[in-house]
Amino acid sequence: MRLRLGLGFALLALVYPVGALGAAVAACNVTQGGRVVLESDAVDPDVFLWDSRSRLVDYAAGQWGNTRAIFNHTLLAQPGTRATVIACVPGVAHPRFSNGDEDAIGVRILSGPYRGRTGWVLSSDVHAPHANGQSSLVTEPGN
Repeated sequence: MRLRLGLGFALLALVYPVGALGAAVAACNVTQGGRVVLESDAVDPDVFLWDSRSRLVDYAAGQWGNTRAIFNHTLLAQPGTRATVIACVPGVAHPRFSNGDEDAIGVRILSGPYRGRTGWVLSSDVHAPHANGQSSLVTEPGN
């Protein structure tokens, strides 16, 4: 009986993390292979494309060395840049001046000067493209 109980707990310990991971993956609002448009807010619509997920998460939390460190590890994608989702890690970014968590989205750039490059962005910078190819955010002409 004791052996069965021990095996039951061991099996539960193995199955529970897999189940929790499956639930976490479902929490992302984007799907791998999905097409998206990159654009931040209307005030500053450019998007930092980070070279690593950990740097993106640190930056969102307000932890970075200096401006040089930011520019050494990012590309500045123009608003409207098209991309394909290659990964999503739900709720991993904790923006310093926000109560909610954000997903880290891995993308491959499909348009513009960084076409073919990959990187990481926050879920708030990822939007579904409209039929006309534009994102859901509106920017002023010339931006």
